Amino acid sequence: MHVSRIWAALGVAALASGIAPVAEAGCDGSPEPCVSESGLYHIELPETAEAAPVLVFLHGYRSHGGATIGNTRIVEPLLERGWAVIAPNAVPMQEGSPAGSWNFRSNPAGRDETAFLSEVVTTAADRFGTSPDKVVLGGFSAGGFMVSYLACAAPDTFPAYAPVSGGFWRPHPESCEGPVRLLHTHGWQDGTVPLEGRPLGGGRFRQGDIFAGLEIWRQANGCDMMRPDEIDLGAPFWRRVWTDCTEGSALEFALFPGGHTVPDGWADMMADWFEALPES
Repeated sequence: MHVSRIWAALGVAALASGIAPVAEAGCDGSPEPCVSESGLYHIELPETAEAAPVLVFLHGYRSHGGATIGNTRIVEPLLERGWAVIAPNAVPMQEGSPAGSWNFRSNPAGRDETAFLSEVVTTAADRFGTSPDKVVLGGFSAGGFMVSYLACAAPDTFPAYAPVSGGFWRPHPESCEGPVRLLHTHGWQDGTVPLEGRPLGGGRFRQGDIFAGLEIWRQANGCDMMRPDEIDLGAPFWRRVWTDCTEGSALEFALFPGGHTVPDGWADMMADWFEALPES
């Protein structure tokens, strides 16, 4: 199934970034994006970039990394904590436009996104001194789908994964490689990627069920119980945590009361979660 056909069926620009861009940045202050062998990326660095942990955040459908790097909800809290934020560009959907879509279904004719994102992390580490080892791959909507499929197929690529408002498409994967360290965040009122999924394109394409995806992750992590071991109802996130799983794995699901967006507080929640994980 061709990726561009799937996302064309959505027919909504709301999948772009989750929040309105405030400003655009390129390559650490330069208006132009950074260049790696297989594509482009944008980066914002903290005051001390040496060995800084990194969030690589994948934009939504028909967006680009420049818009993501201008999203203060994501970037500013992490810079204050000493994190770097990298926002790669998906392959443009047409010449002359930065708007792109991720090859999360691994179309052989498309870019190898696992190789590209690994290359971006290595390139940034060589150029700016950021950590190549303390990395979270996150993403919103189409970017969240990309994160989920990469984590499923090649969980050892990055230390941890944090998809927002994006999981799998039907048919769901029969299984995923594991173990994996993953924090999935989703809006209770999300109507674009509902928790139950939805048909698109007259029923030709069907989004997956987020809870079915969590079962796949539990199996990949060898979790003994279907129900979570811990539940946290503190605002603004309701969190379900599975801990009785394979050593070195981590699985958490965070709900918030909003819709299809990257919510306030997500960046700090994600960073707290990652920083509390044992060293891999």
